[in-house]
Amino acid sequence: MNQQLLHRLFPFLRWWPRVDRHSVRADLIAGLVGALMVLPQGIAFATLAGLPPAYGLYCAIVPTIVAGLYGSSMHTVSGPTNALSLMTFAALAPLATPGSSDYIQMAATLAFLTGLCMLALGALRLGVLVNFISQPVIVGFTAGAGILILVSQIGPLTGIPVPQGASFARTLALVGAGLGELKPAVVAVALATIGVSWGVRRFRPRWPSVVIAMLAGVGVAIALNLALGGEHTGITMLDPIARRLPPFSWPHLDPGALGQLSGVSVAVAIVSLTQSISIAKAIALRSGQRIDGNQEFIGQGLSNMAAGLFSGFPTSASVNRSGPNFEAGAVTPLAAVFAGILLAIIVLMFAPLVAWLPLPAVAGVLCLAGWSLIDVKRIRATLRMSRPEGGVLLLTMFATLVMRLEVAVLVGVATSLVLYLNRTSRPTMQSLVPDGRSQERGLVPVEADRRECPQLKIMSVEGSIYFGAVNHVATHFDTLREFTPAQKHLLLIARNVNFVDVAGADLLVSEARRRVSDGGALYLYGLRPQVEAFLQRGDAIETIGPRRVFASKSVAIADIFTRLDPEICRRCTARIFYECQQVEQVSDDG
Repeated sequence: MNQQLLHRLFPFLRWWPRVDRHSVRADLIAGLVGALMVLPQGIAFATLAGLPPAYGLYCAIVPTIVAGLYGSSMHTVSGPTNALSLMTFAALAPLATPGSSDYIQMAATLAFLTGLCMLALGALRLGVLVNFISQPVIVGFTAGAGILILVSQIGPLTGIPVPQGASFARTLALVGAGLGELKPAVVAVALATIGVSWGVRRFRPRWPSVVIAMLAGVGVAIALNLALGGEHTGITMLDPIARRLPPFSWPHLDPGALGQLSGVSVAVAIVSLTQSISIAKAIALRSGQRIDGNQEFIGQGLSNMAAGLFSGFPTSASVNRSGPNFEAGAVTPLAAVFAGILLAIIVLMFAPLVAWLPLPAVAGVLCLAGWSLIDVKRIRATLRMSRPEGGVLLLTMFATLVMRLEVAVLVGVATSLVLYLNRTSRPTMQSLVPDGRSQERGLVPVEADRRECPQLKIMSVEGSIYFGAVNHVATHFDTLREFTPAQKHLLLIARNVNFVDVAGADLLVSEARRRVSDGGALYLYGLRPQVEAFLQRGDAIETIGPRRVFASKSVAIADIFTRLDPEICRRCTARIFYECQQVEQVSDDG
């Protein structure tokens, strides 16, 4: 087995030679930081996903280890995340009762199917597909998910009873109607958690803010229960977690369930991969590492399949843990492996202590996670820079609030692609003329003080001539014939035409024939090699005329000039080309 194949099957062999005593120590410390950070986050995200708290920790053990060994990033850490937890709940709540055994099994099945989808994309080297999801779609979706998380936690934050799984609008309505049932002690615990986390992030950014904030919430809850009595505060604690490793689970292979979850798994895979690649690239910019998108697909795919086999739910790279992992001094992906192993040890030793965690503190952590998804700065910049892209962003965000999340993602992607096609369907076409004020006589746009040749129109095309743009280009050609009928010769500057399809080639052939029938011709200059090769394969060059295709501007103009009507040239006073001066000299000699 050659080394290249070995590295593709076992990608961790690429960085294994970098492991030494110093790197192991650094990775162990970073792994401990990661294990402590994911404790409250995993519990919070499992709650958001509609699962018992233990399943958020299960998601951060085996899947984290697998993603670290099979991904291409040296520093990203995978596991449960806020957006995917919300997508899991939104997808499964209509199909089963959250927290039930059927719901847990369906969550594991969704993770397994999502992993299969990712693995297939990576194996087929289709990592480039993520590029079709525009930034406004990502920003809009994550902002919408953040708002949904904030709204979904209003009940636990205030003590107002809100049924689990209530829609965005119904939650707001129930909270508005139930303000009289607000419990001050519950609000105090949540605000203490949020306030301490904000303070730690503001003044001690290197400290584990979530862990400290959760401990602060525990302290406030205990103090209030002792002072006022648990029956009066209304503070609810989490159920204890059993001391055990993630149990093995088998995906639900019922055809009906697979049919219900297959479409959702594609949308979840899209969001997970987009999030993972974005985080990996962002950290790679700081570390100087090169990211292999296809290997990331494979790593995340195997990680999600592992989540499906070990009682988890869909996972991806986590920005809340990847950044601190890098800041903590991680050298290799062993940090992620250590994080998973140390978390398993912590679960085995201290799992029952979870019963001391108050639900309002968990809701506070989730609100912080939801707020972090709303990139206000980028939203403002997008709205300021581009109205169409800002519209895509707002549409995606609104769709996220009122539709199923997987549908909202597809709506955003479809709208973004329509916007792209609309832009590319109108390539820029500009009339040019040689600059008589320059000795080189380079081609410049026609202006009021620059005259054109009465027989030859020179025009640049910037953009692809494909089926979506054919109507725009054809309309422009028709306009030229209508308003400048004397300019029977047309020279197209095609240096910026990157692509021509069959419809585009037919248009050029049709225009060439019409020009010839009118007593002129169509000429092409500066064709890119791939465009010229395509036109030759379809006999378009043969129809247009090989002698009317030029690689040099000066040769093109000199050749075309010989085809112009000399009588018109002698009467013309514009003197556009060098050759015009020769006509003038001949006229003077005569």
